[in-house]
Amino acid sequence: QVQLVESGGGLVEAGGSLRLSCAASGSISSINAMGWYRQAPGNQRELVARITRGGTTNYADSVKGRFTISRDNAMNAAYLQMNSLKPEDTAVYYCNANNRIRNYWGQGTQVTVSS
Repeated sequence: QVQLVESGGGLVEAGGSLRLSCAASGSISSINAMGWYRQAPGNQRELVARITRGGTTNYADSVKGRFTISRDNAMNAAYLQMNSLKPEDTAVYYCNANNRIRNYWGQGTQVTVSS
């Protein structure tokens, strides 16, 4: 089992920055990748960014050049630096971790970007 706890959400003006953190505990040695997803009201949950244990990253086109995902080497934390935020980035952001068995999810943290 893996437990994930997010922090760092909040309210920010358009053009501002936020940094999300995700603390992982439990069977962290089994984690292959960690990522951030988001879900806005009425929309499906979508991938924002993902990073593997080896450091390979991928991003949604909508956030490329603005967001940066990172993790510590032990895979017990992941971070999402969000710059140049836009109102359309407003959503609940969820931390995700996966191993060979299943996906794990955090409880989510609200990010609201005002125009």
